[in-house]
Amino acid sequence: MMPLKYSFSGWIVIAAILGVLGVAIGAIAAHAIADPKAIAAVEKAAIYQLIHVLALLFASRQPGRVAKISCWFFLLGITLFCGSIVLKYLLGLHSATAVAPSGGICLMLGWVFLGVSSVQHRKHSFRPS
Repeated sequence: MMPLKYSFSGWIVIAAILGVLGVAIGAIAAHAIADPKAIAAVEKAAIYQLIHVLALLFASRQPGRVAKISCWFFLLGITLFCGSIVLKYLLGLHSATAVAPSGGICLMLGWVFLGVSSVQHRKHSFRPS
């Protein structure tokens, strides 16, 4: 039996599931919600989710520990930010959006860590001739 390395290859599966959910949430907003304010909020959550799913996919293919940290921040941010908006408007859990700001911060940290990862990787792979 081979020793396990720290490698979470399930990021693509997670991104695929979140992508499907993002499209479904957008469809629900477009076809099953009557309140204009709720439609706008849920559509925005779906768009944010789909954008950050792409960032998660990109980050998951980058080398290094910092890139993997960005994946976790993107996942947590999507869950807290987008999930709380969906819970509020689709399930009526109005207090759910209390965690939305934390989710937004996680999304921003995902981008920061992705940028740091890119700089670190470039710095280590740059070899002057």
